[in-house]
Amino acid sequence: MTNLQIIALMDCDSFFVSCEQLDNPSLLGKAVCVLGNNDGCIISRSKEAKEMGVRMGMPHFMAKKEFPNAIYISGRYQRYVELSKRTIGLLSTFSPTIEQYSIDEAFIDFTGLRRLYRRSYIEIAKMIREEIKTKIGIPVSIGISTTKTLAKLASHKAKQSSGTYIIGYRSIKKELQNTKLSEIWGIGHNTNALMEKFGIKTAYEFTSQNDEWLKAKLGIRGLQTKEELLGNSIFKINNISTLPKSIQNTRSFANFTTDKEYIKNSIIYHINHSCERLRELGLKAGGIKIILRSKDFKYFCEKQLLPSPSSWDSDLINVALTLFEKIYQKNTIYRSSGVVVENLIRTQDIQLSLFENIEKENKKDKLCQSIDKLTKRYKKNIVKIGYSQSPKNN
Repeated sequence: MTNLQIIALMDCDSFFVSCEQLDNPSLLGKAVCVLGNNDGCIISRSKEAKEMGVRMGMPHFMAKKEFPNAIYISGRYQRYVELSKRTIGLLSTFSPTIEQYSIDEAFIDFTGLRRLYRRSYIEIAKMIREEIKTKIGIPVSIGISTTKTLAKLASHKAKQSSGTYIIGYRSIKKELQNTKLSEIWGIGHNTNALMEKFGIKTAYEFTSQNDEWLKAKLGIRGLQTKEELLGNSIFKINNISTLPKSIQNTRSFANFTTDKEYIKNSIIYHINHSCERLRELGLKAGGIKIILRSKDFKYFCEKQLLPSPSSWDSDLINVALTLFEKIYQKNTIYRSSGVVVENLIRTQDIQLSLFENIEKENKKDKLCQSIDKLTKRYKKNIVKIGYSQSPKNN
């Protein structure tokens, strides 16, 4: 494997649950489930909850009925983002090339690290795991191979063993023979069902197919997956973070409502959190869209460009409340509200026009930074612009 690219995939173990156990050690060793989608379903499970039989995506009301002894916790996304950033930041001290794949996964370029650290790749992976566990407190698994697809498979096997696993170039054939095609990254349910119709059930059987036949059935992506499984890297590690196209915050109300002030307050609440996220990412929004959904699921929305890109709450609130007045209907019963900030641009890429007050913009940015520092220090809602508390109706 010395002349090949070496790729590792770090995957946090039951990440959301691990974050909750870090903040509350009394949860360790217990059947813990983290809830998402307004506490509608389960999005993370501890090992004990999995062994109990709790299923991923299971509706909360069903899980409570079937597994009353499990512990159910409302998800805290901002906290998970914070710990994710710290974990990725620590990874970057080991390798200059990191690609964050999701909130709890990242690809790491291991090529050349063996010579740098004078350790085997497995020893380097163990060192990284110990460092993350010691400095951050989150358990992770690390899989290593010559391609992203094989590294993803190796990380899956790492979770089932000691936390680290390597698929060497010489062991690829044996690994693929013992791996169901459905376990391969990028092979969805429909693709797997199609391959099964032709008697292809293992990853090895997939790689044994003729290139022309695979391309005819699955297109270029099928050929790329075959090459990746054979150990030939097609999907390179992208060290450049891509900008999100938009940031959306939505929430269903605790009870259906016609209360105009309550609904308006919920819009402001969403803007506060959207702006906090914009500043965290070093972005500003060029446009905003507000969304209302009625009790009978009718959808109302209105959007508008901002006079200039901004991450300052008041700038977005002023526009949003004007839009709100356009779509709010007095006698309609509403079930949810939402805000989408769009046309995002990096703060450093913005060029102020001759008509803008640079000193005023700088003061806004400094005030935002102060508010965000207070929020991080004293947790959320210590200082918010334009509303007094998280909207709650009875």
